[in-house]
Amino acid sequence: MPRRSSPPRRVVEPDVKYNNTRVAMFINRMMRGGKKSTATRVLYDAFELIEQRSKRDPIEVFEQALRNATPVLEVKPRRVGGSTYQVPVEVGPDRALSLAMRWLLAAARARGGRSMSEKLAAELLDAAAGQGSAIKKKEDTHRMAEANRAFAHYRW
Repeated sequence: MPRRSSPPRRVVEPDVKYNNTRVAMFINRMMRGGKKSTATRVLYDAFELIEQRSKRDPIEVFEQALRNATPVLEVKPRRVGGSTYQVPVEVGPDRALSLAMRWLLAAARARGGRSMSEKLAAELLDAAAGQGSAIKKKEDTHRMAEANRAFAHYRW
């Protein structure tokens, strides 16, 4: 990573069906082995399942799930005088969105059995309702930051 300046942010093209950049970002993170068309098909199938099960707009459910899974605080290790402290820091908007997407995908992949589109649909519905593994991960992160609040003065 360059020391002086950070590289410019890449512009993400919106996806073709919903014209939404967050959906396109999610597809890119879901993609394995460069198979973008497969990842796109899986996500769109999951959106159809969400629409059938909840009778709501799938984009609305997706956005709600992302909002519920987005962390506000996280801990970063900071070395001070020979010992390492877990220092709570606020999460920037780009990293927060990235973490939320990563946690949703990891939770969906960890679910048992069925196809990936069914697992993803179930995880997005759970996250939109405020439950599920991705929400638990966010709460654990917040709990860790709260427990280490005493070291907040080491923030840099």
